[in-house]
Amino acid sequence: MSSKGRVLVLYAHPCPESFNAAVHEVVVETLTKSGWEVDDCDLNVEGFQPVLTTEDRRGYHDEPANIEPVRDYVERLQAADALVMVFPVWNFGYPAILKGFLDRVFLPGVSFKLVDGKVRPGLTNIKKLYACTTYGGTRWRAIQNADPPRKTVTRAVWYACGMPKKKYIACYDMNRNEEPKLKRHLERVRREMEAM
Repeated sequence: MSSKGRVLVLYAHPCPESFNAAVHEVVVETLTKSGWEVDDCDLNVEGFQPVLTTEDRRGYHDEPANIEPVRDYVERLQAADALVMVFPVWNFGYPAILKGFLDRVFLPGVSFKLVDGKVRPGLTNIKKLYACTTYGGTRWRAIQNADPPRKTVTRAVWYACGMPKKKYIACYDMNRNEEPKLKRHLERVRREMEAM
């Protein structure tokens, strides 16, 4: 089977027994079987440091030196043809480690470029953007709180990647979900990854 390309799976949950871990496993397994070359980036296992330090912030706009503290992650992101983010929504936001990845790796000269004073996408190598996520609350509660993770993925990250094909696959109401619904969601994830 010829490769469909390289996909960076960006995973951000610390607990291997979590439902997010099951989603992550389905994502990686299905993409691999479907012919993708998978770069599985488990931020917690890899010990990614999410804090943007004083020194990092002061050098934030100093291209290309700004990428040195996170060069490996920048290179992995730039080598990807697709990006799949797997994460839980906590307090209607990203886990800190994922937010820190966006702060530290989506840098000037990487995720965006300034052209004549205007922001232009920098990660146009990414042709497909998917997010697989879970919420403790219902979809309605997420809407009431403006659903920042959905908006960030489908607007800011999507734009940074040059507006590729996108899909946001969410499982809501995790605080009350039972086994049949969880199994149906894993099957949905599997189908979406097979079709990617």
